Amino acid sequence: MYVCMCNGVTEAAIRRAARAGIRTLSELAMSTGCTAGCGCCLETAEVTLRDAVSAELQASRAARADGMLALA
Repeated sequence: MYVCMCNGVTEAAIRRAARAGIRTLSELAMSTGCTAGCGCCLETAEVTLRDAVSAELQASRAARADGMLALA
């Protein structure tokens, strides 16, 4: 699904950006152009990025927990 029509940024692109370490809307705008046009996508981009960052953090925590269990 397209989030930013002005710059052709998809939900998948925002999720890839989160996996690459993007954490803020300003970082997202600099790396993808999302929200840098008319601004209509701002709310959707923010929610999508927040969800993607949260998923990345949870995956990271789960991986660390699995590693610690393997050491025990």
